[in-house]
Amino acid sequence: MIDKYQHRLQTLLENDPLRMEILRAVSTLDLPDCWVAAGFVRNLVWDHLHHKNTRLNDVDVIYYCQSDTQGQLAINATEQLHEKLPKVNWQVKNQALMHNKNQHNQHNQYLSSIDAMTFWPEQETAVAVALDARGDISVAAPFGLRPLFKGSITVNPKADEEIFWQRIQQKSWLTSWPKLLVINSHSDN
Repeated sequence: MIDKYQHRLQTLLENDPLRMEILRAVSTLDLPDCWVAAGFVRNLVWDHLHHKNTRLNDVDVIYYCQSDTQGQLAINATEQLHEKLPKVNWQVKNQALMHNKNQHNQHNQYLSSIDAMTFWPEQETAVAVALDARGDISVAAPFGLRPLFKGSITVNPKADEEIFWQRIQQKSWLTSWPKLLVINSHSDN
């Protein structure tokens, strides 16, 4: 059963022609466990809450493939996506390799794209969407959608709090979306 937040997100996406075009382009890739994530979804909801329309800086495409140790699938996918939509700043990343970039040890190797999202600095960024075989929008949100639709920015307990604060500052989220409420769950424990 689809909850009200998932339905709201699907409706927002369906009413955004560029985002739907992006989802259709990504759905043509032959990447395992593939999703469009992060600001693609988060910023859409924050824009909705603030009655504004910010432009997409980049589009994060995530997938999971343990055998793609050199990232060749990402390179090929980026080329294919640039051919389809050359004006989009594509960021294609294999989540099977990201535990190294994020300086997590081998014991924390991610198990899937969704598992990798549970390590992202903000819980509201850990939302991904994809088109299924029927063309319907699938949603993955390991921390749920409620905080995103409530206008929160919540530190992930698994993440480095300093990186969380740096991202808020560097990305000017509180300037772009001033109604956002920062929730530092680290200090709440």
